Amino acid sequence: MTKDTIKIFDTTLRDGEQSPGASMNTEEKIQIAIQLEKLGVDIIEAGFAAASPGDFDAISKIAERVENSTVCSLARAIDNDIKSAGLAIAKAKRKRIHTFIATSPIHIEYKLKMIPDEVIKRAVNSVLYAREFVDDVEFSCEDAGRSDIEFLKEISDAVIEAGATTINLPDTVGFRMPSEIGEMIKIMSEYTKDRAIISVHNHNDLGLGVANSLEAIVNGARQVECTINGLGERAGNAALEEIVMILKTRGDIFSNFKTNINTKEIYPTSRLIANITGIEPQPNKAIVGKNAFAHESGIHQDGMLKNRETYEIITPADIGLDIDDTLVLGKHSGRAAFKDKLAKLGFNLEDSALNSSFERFKILADKKKDIYDDDLRAIVTNEMTKATQVYELVSLQIMNCSEGVASSTITIKKDGKIKIDASIGEGSVDAIFKTIDRISGYEGRLMDYKVTSVSKGKDALANVTVKVEFNDNEPAIIGHGLNIDTMLASARAYISALNSYLSMEGMLKVRKTNSTQTV
Repeated sequence: MTKDTIKIFDTTLRDGEQSPGASMNTEEKIQIAIQLEKLGVDIIEAGFAAASPGDFDAISKIAERVENSTVCSLARAIDNDIKSAGLAIAKAKRKRIHTFIATSPIHIEYKLKMIPDEVIKRAVNSVLYAREFVDDVEFSCEDAGRSDIEFLKEISDAVIEAGATTINLPDTVGFRMPSEIGEMIKIMSEYTKDRAIISVHNHNDLGLGVANSLEAIVNGARQVECTINGLGERAGNAALEEIVMILKTRGDIFSNFKTNINTKEIYPTSRLIANITGIEPQPNKAIVGKNAFAHESGIHQDGMLKNRETYEIITPADIGLDIDDTLVLGKHSGRAAFKDKLAKLGFNLEDSALNSSFERFKILADKKKDIYDDDLRAIVTNEMTKATQVYELVSLQIMNCSEGVASSTITIKKDGKIKIDASIGEGSVDAIFKTIDRISGYEGRLMDYKVTSVSKGKDALANVTVKVEFNDNEPAIIGHGLNIDTMLASARAYISALNSYLSMEGMLKVRKTNSTQTV
């Protein structure tokens, strides 16, 4: 029997970026898209082109770089949105426009302030216009989970006739139970038959995103929309890694289905996105959490020593995780050995990124006895996702005074010129950030500050993530900094956020956060 291929539609770069604090710069989005293609994702929803010039720019550059996956842009059922989407993905080898309008009674009456016939007319016109740019059009019935089934049939008939090739039925507010989703998908799948692919997009408000997606597959859905690490607004979306590994692991139940995902790229993809967004999966997160393969109980440890299958239904290797991750490289290791090790970790870098990563590795090797794979992942991710370097940290000196007052003296390079200044603050971190503000002339407001240990040991790298607001009318920017010294890492993280802001300045707009931008 031929297995049905379930298309994996990844929306980490669009819905995932709507997670609070998950904004990414263009270079970071490009690196994620490249990794998603390596993972084997069928469709990459690269963003919402009409949201801002920055989103448009990122989608355009992703469209130029991605070779095998379909590149998609979201668009409301508005001509300007659709035109922006079509122009942004114009250079993609495989391209899709994903347009949507709400179909539930509560949305139609209170949000759209329209009647059902007007909604259908708007939907048809949006699909017809999208077809002027692409052959592959996806239409979403926003809030399908609370929509009338007869209206879903009527609007689906109309948009399929207009040229839609995929009908997405999102549970926008994560309200439905698996049995309810299964019933809706079965009815719609049998109704549309082979006229269009039925897709689902399940939010996780009640913790049912993955369960609802699996129930949809069993009942006829052949595309699943999901995100890495379950990112997304509110409680997030169905997690890609969970859906894929369930289909693979429970072949006894899902024997008729397969995906194109290379599961050995799951862990590298998860780590890349966690490093870029600064949002770590919870420790007990299924598949990719740091405790997913940890066995502390004595009974469990005894069983594992005798046979790993006693307590492990999947192996770390299945998702590309090497438990024994000590790196047998040191300060005398050459560039070729370093490049080979990175290739084994899934990184294939251009020369400039490879050279800068190698330099960082050599500096670290002089200071740190044991280097781990996670150290390398952090170094490489940090180097290859740097925004254009406007400011570069040269040196930092801190003096702690009495009663919590601290001072910092910082040397920064800009346009080849050295700038030095000093400031005091309520603690070392505050003094550092105020000094950078004085030198740059930009005053940032710290919204979040987080320090994590990249690997293990007293000499572990400190990974500092900051979220900084430089303008009240623009979204906060994330910055990352790595160093064994936490204060140096903090300075680099703040400068990283400033550089990212400057790379996007002039293109940033306030993103609308109402439901007209969600599915």
